Amino acid sequence: MSTDVTSAPSITGYESLNDRVFVMVSSTASVVDATSPSRFHYFEQDGVIWGSYDGDTVVIGRFSGYRESDTVTINFVHLGINGATTSGPATSVISTAADGTLLLTENFEGPNGTPEVSVCREVRA
Repeated sequence: MSTDVTSAPSITGYESLNDRVFVMVSSTASVVDATSPSRFHYFEQDGVIWGSYDGDTVVIGRFSGYRESDTVTINFVHLGINGATTSGPATSVISTAADGTLLLTENFEGPNGTPEVSVCREVRA
């Protein structure tokens, strides 16, 4: 696969997630620290998704997966500030907020197997 991701195409009506940054605004898994929320940096090429995240309860995290239309399916792993490693699958649906920023509504299982939902909002410069 080519490493040039600067011209990732739009997929089924949604702009590419390539080089976009999102912050977590809500989660059923934990209280989100509004002053230092988890921050996600996405890359995309030809429907392949990958990236990294940190902040709030996460020291460092990585994810990779794929995109089909408005759905992103990934596997993630991160090291928490408590020293524990968490990993698993997640599925996000892309939508557009009233202000034009993208939202990612993610469904995943918490460490105890409980279904959880988080929402991340695109950060624009």
